[in-house]
Amino acid sequence: MSDDGHQQSGHEKVPSRQRRRFPGISSRAYEHPADRSALVALRKLSGFDTVFKALSGLLPERSLRLLFLSDSVRVSDQQFAHLNDMLRDACYILDLEKVPPMYVTQDPQPNAMCIGLDEPIIVVTTGLVELLDEEEMRAVVGHEVGHALSGHSVYRTILLFLTTLALRVAWIPLGNLAIMAIVTALREWFRKSELSADRAGLLVGQDLRASMRGLMKIAGGNHLHEMNVDAFLKQAEEYEAGGDLRDSVLKILNVLPRSHPFTTVRAAELKKWAESRDYQRLMDGHYPRRSEDKDTSVRDSFRESANHYATHVKSSKDPLMKLVTDLAGGAGDLGGRVRRGFGGFAATPPKDQTSRNGTTTEEPPADAPPRDED
Repeated sequence: MSDDGHQQSGHEKVPSRQRRRFPGISSRAYEHPADRSALVALRKLSGFDTVFKALSGLLPERSLRLLFLSDSVRVSDQQFAHLNDMLRDACYILDLEKVPPMYVTQDPQPNAMCIGLDEPIIVVTTGLVELLDEEEMRAVVGHEVGHALSGHSVYRTILLFLTTLALRVAWIPLGNLAIMAIVTALREWFRKSELSADRAGLLVGQDLRASMRGLMKIAGGNHLHEMNVDAFLKQAEEYEAGGDLRDSVLKILNVLPRSHPFTTVRAAELKKWAESRDYQRLMDGHYPRRSEDKDTSVRDSFRESANHYATHVKSSKDPLMKLVTDLAGGAGDLGGRVRRGFGGFAATPPKDQTSRNGTTTEEPPADAPPRDED
């Protein structure tokens, strides 16, 4: 039972371990600033409104529901009862009044999704159910309920449809380019929305270690005895800071076709949020309510997102982000760094070098020819 000692209709089954509940919580409480800004940018994309309105009436949502009803197992008191308890508990904690239907579908690939236009549907694969323990799975169910509370299922459904459509119209000149522009924008938003949903999963599970374990298992399989959380998080630091500008470009190219952020990045982002003052205030009961959503200023959302990006760019160790910071501050020797090649954009370019006899020499001027390296 949750710590307020109450049970509400539709959410009778809650776990024995006490977890804090968040009555009337707004999705703004856990949404990543990049999620909101990416969604606003998506809606401003030329042609998106037209496509969205057209697809809303064309997408075969009833067919989608019938498909899962006929060829998957619906979670209930009689089927996958432990998942049903988790689902009701997650909805109870996040105060989602209507419990969305949930299905388990046969697929060895660990995955979960929240889709649907009028009403969300949660789908988890057998691969995921078999991979995760109870507390890890609870975080995943909370993750999907967070998607439902944020209204992400609508855009996720359109992304799935457009991805399939892009393959079918690839032979049409220019037709595929228009669709792929929207698909790319949707993917960019969805990657950010995953960071928001990870936070919702933590609010439901209220066990950071379980959330970390789940992400590690998704990355490396069911071999926890071979993995270490600290080492896993260190990979995220190395990924962000390593290499030069070429690596920064490759990171962008690698992530473009993905619907989800890289797992180490998700783990690092979630840990950072769990250690933040915002999270502590939320756990203490100080959070925005849904009743206040109508009074929320779009300008404030933009300002919050802009502040987040500015802070991210300044604190980032990524070579490209450091270059942006240097140029914005007027301290970057862009011409010299270009002449020295991509290596000039390394994350930590040396300011001086020590010779083998111990004397210190200044870095050569920008117009000096590049020196041979071992």
